[in-house]
This record gives sequence, structure tokens and C-alpha cells, in this order.
Amino acid sequence: MDIAENIKNIREEKSLKQIEVATHIGVDKSAYSKIEKGIRAISVEELYKMAQLFNLTTDDILNYDGKIPKEVIIEDKTVIEQMRLIQQLDEEDKSTIMKIIDKMLTTKKFKDFFNKNVATL
Repeated sequence: MDIAENIKNIREEKSLKQIEVATHIGVDKSAYSKIEKGIRAISVEELYKMAQLFNLTTDDILNYDGKIPKEVIIEDKTVIEQMRLIQQLDEEDKSTIMKIIDKMLTTKKFKDFFNKNVATL
């Protein structure tokens, strides 16, 4: 599939009209129609705006395989699956998650220590 087909298929799956997408990305309906037909190239900025509207990444649009990725809900996963998903993140995001986990563990240890020691008073 090419990007024009991908865009059309995603728009239809999202139940959006051409005019709605055209308005969001800042082109008229005629220009948008040409994008879907592959007659007019889409700019990077237009693709980015379209990705925002579709709630997808630009990569999802470019590599669309006929189905929109479903939301990942980490609570429904095993611990091993959760860690595998975290490992797929970029380094900055992994670091942020690990800092949050460290902070929560430190807070829990402090609370446990405090509750244990207050009980002995």
C-alpha cells in the first residue's frame, strides 16, 4: 500500500469526512482529495497534523497495515510483558519511568519504616 491509500483507509476507519481532515490539516477539500488519490504529495507538516487528528504517529500512517494499533493497557499485562513493553521505549522515556518507580519505592520504604517505628513508640 502507499501513503495515499493508507490515509484514505485510516480516515474511513476513523469515520471522518474528507472535509474534516482537510480543515484540520489546513488545505481545501480539493487538495485533500488529491492527497488521497496520490495526485498531490503531502507535506511533513500536513502529515504531522493528520497524525494528531488520527491519534496515531506519522510512522503508523506511513506503515499502516490495515488495522489501527489498539491502545496498550499495561495493567492487563504480566510483569514480564510490562518490562518488555518498557524496554521498547526510547532511552529518555525508560529513564523517566525508572525514576518514577525509584521514587515510589523510596516513598513506600519510608512509609513502611515510619509506620513500623511509630508503632514501637
